[in-house]
Amino acid sequence: MSGRRALARSHRRRPVRRALLIAVGLLTLVTIVLAVVVSAFIGGLAHRYDAGRTVIDSPFPTGARPSATGGAVNVLLIGSDSRARLDPDHDGAAGGRADVLMLAHLSADRRQVSLISILRDSWVDVPGHGTAKINAAYSWGGVALTVQTVEQLLDVRVDHVAEMDFAGLADMTDALGGVTVDSSTAFDARGHHFTVGPNRMDGDTALAFVRERYAFADADHTRVRNQQAFMRAVVQRVVSQDTLTSPETIQRFVSSSSEYLAVDPGLDFSALVRLGWSLRDFRAAGLSTTTLPSAGGGTSDDGQSYVRIDRSAVSSLTIALRSDDVSGWLATHAAG
Repeated sequence: MSGRRALARSHRRRPVRRALLIAVGLLTLVTIVLAVVVSAFIGGLAHRYDAGRTVIDSPFPTGARPSATGGAVNVLLIGSDSRARLDPDHDGAAGGRADVLMLAHLSADRRQVSLISILRDSWVDVPGHGTAKINAAYSWGGVALTVQTVEQLLDVRVDHVAEMDFAGLADMTDALGGVTVDSSTAFDARGHHFTVGPNRMDGDTALAFVRERYAFADADHTRVRNQQAFMRAVVQRVVSQDTLTSPETIQRFVSSSSEYLAVDPGLDFSALVRLGWSLRDFRAAGLSTTTLPSAGGGTSDDGQSYVRIDRSAVSSLTIALRSDDVSGWLATHAAG
């Protein structure tokens, strides 16, 4: 009798074992399929990025440079316009000018990202050329001289550099399905009307928004604030649940942005993946924006109007960047 009961128990256990084996088998199969899908997706992104981007030849200056800032990362963002000669707002410089200069400081814990805008008319020392507006560095020596000028100005090392043609901004916005940008003022620009507060923008509208400066009494100051507002909107859109759960949107964004992107050789796809993973705990609330402190305007000997740098405030910003405490600096300085 006991033998029959044992046999019965054995038969009852076998379906359980079979179910467990089937479940394990299915889980393994699903894991393998997911791994293949993810690998294919990542591989596709890598192909799109590496095929689209342009690698900047010799983007960093030679000779002595500031030391690296611990675990923090500084990325210089340059906005230029390869179609500048077709633009009525272009100032005619043969070599082109960098209309947007932002230093993105990624904190060592990757929970804070600080965008520091540098007004293009800032009067600085351009190595080998004397004092001039900072955007002239791009015209005279391209990315390398621009990096050298910013490093000398802030006394911090630029770890990476990314340059984007303004034309890419429109496609990047459309790839995200548009963005909602808060405007601090109402104005009209290039056939578009912007109101105070939230403005839903497609690519063409966003391009008009970030480029306009003649509509403002303080010209470039408001334009920079608009560029910062646009960057905040893009970050909020990129890290939103709608974007992160949409492979199609991510693919479109990578393809559209990389087509107009030029980066230093160190910013290949694997480096971006590592950087992106390190930012996995970053949230849009951790993004702060400010403008390099200025101290009014001036006029050069040859009649150029420029923006005077507040040297004392910049020195304190340098300390904050080097000590990875930009948030502390912002707490005692007005954000731009």
